[in-house]
Amino acid sequence: MTTTQPPRPSRPERKRTGQLSGLQIMFAAILAIGLILGLNFTSLVTAGQPLQQLYSQVTDEITRLQAEQGELIRERDYAESDAYVEDWARDEGKMVKPGEVLVIPVPSGTVAETTPEPAPEIAVETRPPEPENWQLWWALFFDGPPPQF
Repeated sequence: MTTTQPPRPSRPERKRTGQLSGLQIMFAAILAIGLILGLNFTSLVTAGQPLQQLYSQVTDEITRLQAEQGELIRERDYAESDAYVEDWARDEGKMVKPGEVLVIPVPSGTVAETTPEPAPEIAVETRPPEPENWQLWWALFFDGPPPQF
């Protein structure tokens, strides 16, 4: 026994009139928005690359300056210590502790003089020369330096 099925009602065929359907318009709008968002994202990424390089440079400089600051702090602490004062007194101050003898080596080939000769006295004038009377009058009347003869 065969059953026959009732015929289905057929859909009415759409006529293609060249108009876009709502689904096509929605797809085109989503595609356009996605394209705009993609372009904006790439422009943000390319704009951020120089900033990232600058950030890396600044970070490296901060690290370098912190190391320099640490070195300067160590140097300051040493300069404030008693060890620095003692080193300076012995090396540059030419000082000795009680019971020690200061020895200054003399280079070979030179003879050390036991009594230095006194330095000759040189007369040095400390005041400027006084101007002549006519130079004073010239300065009073003409408010300028007198001519040089």
